Amino acid sequence: MKSPFTGGRVVLQKENSELVFRKETFEYVSLFYLCEDTKERFTTTEIDEINLSQVYNQYRIKYGIPFPDEIKRIRRTYELSASKMSEILGFGDNQYRLYENGDMPSEANGKILSSIKEPAVFKVFVENAKNQFEVKEYEKICDKLKKALEYKQPSTREDLIFDSYSRSIYNGYATQSYSKLKNIILYFIEKCDNVFNTKMNKLLFYADFLSYKTFGRGMTGLAYKAIQFGPVPVRWDRVYSLIDGVYPEIVEFSSGICGTKLCSDLSPDCSSFTAEELSILEKVLDIFKSTSASQISELSHSEEAWTNYCNTTQMISYNEAFGLKAFDIY
Repeated sequence: MKSPFTGGRVVLQKENSELVFRKETFEYVSLFYLCEDTKERFTTTEIDEINLSQVYNQYRIKYGIPFPDEIKRIRRTYELSASKMSEILGFGDNQYRLYENGDMPSEANGKILSSIKEPAVFKVFVENAKNQFEVKEYEKICDKLKKALEYKQPSTREDLIFDSYSRSIYNGYATQSYSKLKNIILYFIEKCDNVFNTKMNKLLFYADFLSYKTFGRGMTGLAYKAIQFGPVPVRWDRVYSLIDGVYPEIVEFSSGICGTKLCSDLSPDCSSFTAEELSILEKVLDIFKSTSASQISELSHSEEAWTNYCNTTQMISYNEAFGLKAFDIY
């Protein structure tokens, strides 16, 4: 990017700042460009969105307001249109769709959205709205609700994979989805040659933190900690062993040292990635595809995400993403 003032060089800067949102003050990492010639600051629409997303994420967590992907998932659970959900909940005609697209609900509406994740609660709203619908339409809605009530969530591996941490600054406010994580791991196994545990740890780290730096949210839903060999997912050994279709292969090197290679006969479902997510994966792949495990580990040791946490037991804050060095080096 060139300076809008002189056409000269600009540098992306960061500083801790505060923003008042709905009469509350939130701390966040403020990003801005600095013109080297004039020393003037400026931002872009993309930078403004990242700055605001940091505040919005905190507000959602504080008041239990679902994120857009969760709001969409709630509606799909009941197999209803966004307009029909608005009618049942008493929102404006197109309000539910706006919430799915990122509009911030009021605290009251946010709590309603959170509560209807439970089918028994949503049933009360449907019954209260009975007179708003034709008989056949009401019966159709009740039939879909009945299916949701009868459906028993199968025991999943998500609780084991994502351990005890929830959606927060420590997982980049990303949705915790087994399916999404599986496809990301399969993507790197298919696209990279000989992905061992150590390299996969770093590929996931860089994908998550670059995504947060670029779009204000992580990708995999994983949290990270700093160990001797760099940042790694919390319970990384459990993560790989629980992904269906991924299996380890022990490889012995000429030095006599053995390593664990991650293998799979499956291909990733790339249609499950948004254009933004795919752009992040492609950038990480472009830089690190031919990088050895030792090289990527050494590079990760220069990251603030490791240097600021290497002697602690804390999970790494995704705010450290704004100090990533790897993508400036290459």
